[in-house]
Amino acid sequence: MRGPGYAGSRVMGGLAADPTIKNYTLSKGIVRRVLGYGAPFKGLIAVFLVTVVLGSALGVAPALLFQRIIDDGVLGGDVPLIVTLSLAVAGMAVLGAALGVLERWCSARIGEGLILHLRTQLFNHVQRMSVAFFSRSNTGKLVSRLQNDVAGAQQAFTSTLSSAVSNVSTLVLVVASMLALSWQLTLAALVLLPLFMIPARAVGTRLAGLTKDRLQQQAEMTATMTERFSVSGALLVQLFGNLDTEDKRFAAQAGDVADSGVKIAMTSRVFMTAMMLVASLATAMFYGFGGVAAAREQLTLGTLTALVALLARLYGPLMQVTNLRVDVMTALVSFERVFEVLDLPHPITDRADAVQVSGPVTVRFKDVWFTYPDSHSASLASLEPAAAQRESAGQPVLRGVSFEASPGQTVALVGASGGGKTSITNLIARLYDVDSGAVEVAGTDVRGLRLDSLRGSVGYVTQDAHLFHDTIGANLRYAKPDATDDELWSVLKQALVADLVHRLPDGLETVVGERGYRLSGGERQRFAIARLLLKAPPVIVLDEATAHLDSTSEHLVQEALDVARAGRTAIVIAHRLSTVRDADQILVVDGGRIVERGTHDELMAAGGRYSSLHSRQFMQ
Repeated sequence: MRGPGYAGSRVMGGLAADPTIKNYTLSKGIVRRVLGYGAPFKGLIAVFLVTVVLGSALGVAPALLFQRIIDDGVLGGDVPLIVTLSLAVAGMAVLGAALGVLERWCSARIGEGLILHLRTQLFNHVQRMSVAFFSRSNTGKLVSRLQNDVAGAQQAFTSTLSSAVSNVSTLVLVVASMLALSWQLTLAALVLLPLFMIPARAVGTRLAGLTKDRLQQQAEMTATMTERFSVSGALLVQLFGNLDTEDKRFAAQAGDVADSGVKIAMTSRVFMTAMMLVASLATAMFYGFGGVAAAREQLTLGTLTALVALLARLYGPLMQVTNLRVDVMTALVSFERVFEVLDLPHPITDRADAVQVSGPVTVRFKDVWFTYPDSHSASLASLEPAAAQRESAGQPVLRGVSFEASPGQTVALVGASGGGKTSITNLIARLYDVDSGAVEVAGTDVRGLRLDSLRGSVGYVTQDAHLFHDTIGANLRYAKPDATDDELWSVLKQALVADLVHRLPDGLETVVGERGYRLSGGERQRFAIARLLLKAPPVIVLDEATAHLDSTSEHLVQEALDVARAGRTAIVIAHRLSTVRDADQILVVDGGRIVERGTHDELMAAGGRYSSLHSRQFMQ
């Protein structure tokens, strides 16, 4: 059985709901889809509903027993009846407590099971989205879908369902019992209801606005902490920021949160005080009119006592029933926000007739045109900054690119930043799909290859080598989960970082920190190269792989990469032309086109852009 505190908290929860929810238009079929998520728990839901109804009945029954105890037992002098009914009340209390535990267990199993299902389904779906989705979506908003909206959705099968069944059943039982005891006093109690409802609505609107403001203020404060407490953010503050200014900024944000908390607390208190005042007035009215009726023997003392007890259970359920639609809509809106992400299609998927990569792994570009996807095709408006919705249509970043790289060959992409070099390499592993033309790997259009086979055949080392906040061994084994320690030490030696790991107290079990920031830039790059060597794919893509190394390490790692490239297809992006002098083919990329191609000697002899770039670097 639930006490007055539960009813009060549920009332405040309903009042704090955003009023705009009432006018929200749900998509067609949303209710049927939501019910589908409850199907695996239908047995638990049935038990849950039975316990809720029985709990409501056990909350009403003692008041009726008190009438018998007073009228027939105390006033009638029937001691055995008093003992029997008192034991019955005690038994109901014990049974109610047991039902409360069972109800909570069912609620927890249903709620947590639903959260588990939704979160894993969302995570699996988002993991398979294209890179365009992640490049456009706000990470905080996306994580909020997996946290807040999933938690809000599970309330449909727990607190909202429990509230609806409990309050409706309680209301029916209480009103029916009160009408049976005294329909006159029951109608008088209902007449007082507007004195409670009208101010409650006004307070509810005020409370909803304050709650919305507080959530926004908390989000801004959390964003500030998240940005400043990341390694890169902390470095920026330390090197460029003013700590006093940062302190004042955060103090102002925290102060806004504190102020709104005080306003919410006082508004809630005023409402609860008003509710208790109306309940007290109703109780006084019952005792006044009921007492007069009892004195005139028009009403028994036990009946009066039972009516007062039932009155205490009337206003809470009445208020909750009036807010029921808002509660249901709030839960359904959370479900719809989750479905919005789940329904976002995967733009890059396996075709039904997709095949494995087989044979010599040649990379071939055939008149490739490519434009980065816009917000409408790659993401959701609700996951992007508002400014992204005003972006103009993108222009092609690759315009008729054609070349071929065979096993054992190294093809270098050079040219000014923004020319399209990284875009070319992104298409090899099908991180994006071309607009027209074709990218072929092992003689097959990448759109006809299984994604796991294609991406297992291509290994990348990018400019910003990313490491997870985990051990060195775990970061390396991400490329080959079953790799032995001997294999790890072998690739670490080839990447010229084994000595560093040997010097660390925990060796392979050393945690590298967030994004690997406990390591230097050059060390992170060499660990990324070791991870590539462990994967040993037939196609290697190096995007400025030696950019963060000093000249001595660069030379040694270049030798290790030469060994790794042997017999494999290698695509290398380089700004330092000295690292690609020996490439089998050098492609000069500018404005999304290949404007020059040939070997180092051929391009130098041609006296074109490559020659100018080389001369400029030599002069520097």
